[in-house]
Amino acid sequence: MGLAVFCILASWLVLMVLALPRTGVHGKKSNNWVRCALVTMWKLGPTPASIGAHEDTVIENGVKLDNLIQIGHNVHIGAHTAMAGCVGVAGSARIGAHCTVGGGAVVLGHLSLADHVHISAASVVTRSITQPGHYTGMFPLDSNANWEKNAASLKQLSRLRDRIKALEADSQNDKEP
Repeated sequence: MGLAVFCILASWLVLMVLALPRTGVHGKKSNNWVRCALVTMWKLGPTPASIGAHEDTVIENGVKLDNLIQIGHNVHIGAHTAMAGCVGVAGSARIGAHCTVGGGAVVLGHLSLADHVHISAASVVTRSITQPGHYTGMFPLDSNANWEKNAASLKQLSRLRDRIKALEADSQNDKEP
């Protein structure tokens, strides 16, 4: 069974690379990875879009990719990592082995995720993650346990703001002669 990787260059142009496991592009054999970068530069109108300009895009053995995933240039995805549909990985990101990335999540470019990192669906990874664990973030990324506490506090934020305003008004009234 082959592995399909899509590099979306523009809304109207999709470059598809189809490679067999343990076989790189143009049939070059490899023990541990599949080479996915076909070209070093595409020219789309006046704007160049580089793919694999500095390093190859590497997807190691056992990686599972769902549909509609966009993987940028120079990305490295570690062995046995799984990504659900609509994940976006920007250029030069490094994702460790045995990671999972939930549907619709985004990993910004030039970031690294350690081995055994699990990203919840619809999260945006805005900084490198050096410790294994489960991370969630639609607002600043945090460990899942801290994110749940912050999300619970956020639900009470409006009520807390009203209480603070009332206390400040009382305090201001106490200061007036």
